[in-house]
Amino acid sequence: MVKLSVIVPFYNVQTYAPDTLKSLAANAREDFEFLLVDDCSRDETPEILARAERELPGARLLRHEQNGGLATARNTGLDEARGEYVTFLDGDDWLAPGYYPELLSTIEELGCDFVRTDHVQCTARARTVHRVPHGRRGVAMDPREVILPADRSTSVDYAYAWAGMYHRRLLDDGVLHFKDGLRTAEDRPWIWRLHREAKSMAVVGLLGVFYRRGVASSLTQIGDVRQLDFIRAFDQVIEETAQDRDADLLLPKAVRTYCAIISHHLGSIERFEPQVARKLRTMSAAAMKRMPQDVLKEALDSMDVQRASRLRRLRRRPSPTLSAPLEQGGTPTAEVVA
Repeated sequence: MVKLSVIVPFYNVQTYAPDTLKSLAANAREDFEFLLVDDCSRDETPEILARAERELPGARLLRHEQNGGLATARNTGLDEARGEYVTFLDGDDWLAPGYYPELLSTIEELGCDFVRTDHVQCTARARTVHRVPHGRRGVAMDPREVILPADRSTSVDYAYAWAGMYHRRLLDDGVLHFKDGLRTAEDRPWIWRLHREAKSMAVVGLLGVFYRRGVASSLTQIGDVRQLDFIRAFDQVIEETAQDRDADLLLPKAVRTYCAIISHHLGSIERFEPQVARKLRTMSAAAMKRMPQDVLKEALDSMDVQRASRLRRLRRRPSPTLSAPLEQGGTPTAEVVA
């Protein structure tokens, strides 16, 4: 029986894939499988993965005939996963030796649906530890209870899918799949659904994932239209949360976070191509008009003057009707404190 399925999408990461695969080999076990998803790479990544399928114990190579983005690639892996537990890694990141066996032992001891872990962010030679924004460690708890408060960073703001491990029952219940085609912020509706629908979770202080930032091909570094997928992602968060039994309690957090992300992008709008910058303003104004207006007003009233003023100006902006948020769809958006 397969104990753990590790889903690793790759797209044009020939420079980093060898380190990623080497770290997987240092975490291999006879009951682990590594689902290597080639998202139609155009560099030497396919050749590197073909060798890995032969040499890495438990590796299976899955190929896309056309590029679908990170969310779609992860779904491809989820559809093929056979493990009792599931986790993710991105094709340009890497692991500490023995990390997965230790994390697996931890989640089995805790007996919960999923665990969330800290990670090390790597930008060039700089290393920074990023913690799950929740103080209690090693204790099983109700995931719904750690979504709030609305005005502080909480577990749903730490949206990295690879920073944790998940029991298969979540996959069987339809909780672990991503919104197909999202090119950025794909983790946001996913983490909210995970916290609303799972029964138990724990935060553990185990460090073992090394998250590479500043990669030139990463969508966090590219100011094209794919970045605007965050609007589709947060529209999904708002829509699904509005249908939740605790909508009155949870919507203020969802709306406030959405507004914080919009403000974040507007504050660095110079990195976008001019046409995309205009579309960002137009689509963001339309998004604010779709939000529950009473909840939006409360959210703006609770924010600092700079962000609130920026968003109120945007809210007053005329917004033409858009037939669809994007023509095309990744990586998570930057961590933004609500």
